[in-house]
Amino acid sequence: MNPLSKDNSTMRIWLCFLLVITFGCSSGEITSTAREDYKMLREKMVESQIRARGVENESVLKAMLTVPRHLFVPSGQEDYAYNDHPLSIGYSQTISQPYIVALMTELAEINSDSKVLEIGTGSGYQAAILGEIAKEVYSIEIVKPLYESAGNVLKKLEYKNITLRCGDGYFGWEEHAPFDAIIVTAAPPETPEPLIKQLKIGGKLVVPVGRQWQELIVITREKKGYKKTNAIPVRFVPMTGEAQNK
Repeated sequence: MNPLSKDNSTMRIWLCFLLVITFGCSSGEITSTAREDYKMLREKMVESQIRARGVENESVLKAMLTVPRHLFVPSGQEDYAYNDHPLSIGYSQTISQPYIVALMTELAEINSDSKVLEIGTGSGYQAAILGEIAKEVYSIEIVKPLYESAGNVLKKLEYKNITLRCGDGYFGWEEHAPFDAIIVTAAPPETPEPLIKQLKIGGKLVVPVGRQWQELIVITREKKGYKKTNAIPVRFVPMTGEAQNK
């Protein structure tokens, strides 16, 4: 018998106890200390990455401060969730850079009465940001495992105003149209015509358009026709499904 086995056993018990107390590993819950750390990271993210780049809408800034971005990234990447870059979420998809999420939300010009459509649920993070501001959010994801995982996180966070669907977002969600705003989080080679038609008068479509490199554009539906403005050059993953046939 190893003469140290009893001491080692006792040490392992105490070590496990300390891990449970410190990290909440017995239940998978985040401790109050970790929650405070993530809150500080969100505050730093908003000040240094978002407000500093010119995003001024207070509802958008408040939403970015509120939504726990670290819950929307793959396990093991939580420490990188608030960094100034996108992260892979699998299936050749990404969770967008925080600044881009904030900018697109601001460009959509939504408020507490808005009905919003998102094309490309992905991780569910952009939907959660929209859900903090808008009255109703509808989001479509073509990749079923992402649709399922995003739904699980949004359900855990108790968003009652977000409705998800698995399908091809190119065609929009006609039964819930018209929308005050539509945000597209993947790049079609050209603007999907069905989405433009599902805007309300005065509604805005925010979409990255192009192939390898894209331009983030805002299309506003007017009583007669549409107005198009360019925001910034961007790089998004390609929109899949019907968009690839264009």
